[in-house]
Amino acid sequence: MRLEGKTAIVTGGASGFGAGIAKKFIAEGARVMVADINSAAAADYARELGENAIAQSVDVSNGDSVSAMTDAALAAFGHIDILINNAGVTHLPAALDEISEEDFDRVLSVNVKSVYLTARSIVPHMKTRGRGAILNVASTAGVSPRPRLSWYNASKGWMITAMKSMAVELAPAGIRVNAINPVAGETPLLKSFMGEDTPEMRAKFLSTIPIGRFSTPEDMGNAACYLCSDEASMVTGVAMQVDGGRCI
Repeated sequence: MRLEGKTAIVTGGASGFGAGIAKKFIAEGARVMVADINSAAAADYARELGENAIAQSVDVSNGDSVSAMTDAALAAFGHIDILINNAGVTHLPAALDEISEEDFDRVLSVNVKSVYLTARSIVPHMKTRGRGAILNVASTAGVSPRPRLSWYNASKGWMITAMKSMAVELAPAGIRVNAINPVAGETPLLKSFMGEDTPEMRAKFLSTIPIGRFSTPEDMGNAACYLCSDEASMVTGVAMQVDGGRCI
């Protein structure tokens, strides 16, 4: 029970990597808010996780929605120990000069602005308590970019740089900030990354991963559990590759 007594918010927590993180945190003794723009999916998954999970509808690109999420977590839990910035989107693979402005704005709003909004809303609370852990779910795309995903790559690189800056600034306040970099995984975004989900495209992607498989929600849950637990009390400013060797 490595997270016993801890409370956590997991954005994008109803599916994919977020669901894996929420499930692991519950198993390790935490109380978890499953926060997702899909309110029905969040409610269903929170029920599945049991009495230590609650659901919250949130649009992480909207300041009022993020503030409401924070208020709901404080009302339910009394305090917030862990924040997982997991919610994310991508644009379909295409030449960088062919991505629509609408798609660009959506990627930056969900992947980038959300980190600012959650920090603005939750960091003051963590500062008053003198402790906390924040984890950005970034991507190998942020350190080893793939062509035709340029603006998604850039958004994940931003998350990593923001994490490092936050870690330096917030360390004196007792708040640790880290990131994990998954490779493509069995999540709802996989088809978007590949452009098409075919055996040939999967084989092409897998050929770049030395371990020979995609990342799983369980992989992310295990890594996130360590980085957000007291076992990692000396670890901050780290972007951990959870990628089967993809970035070597």
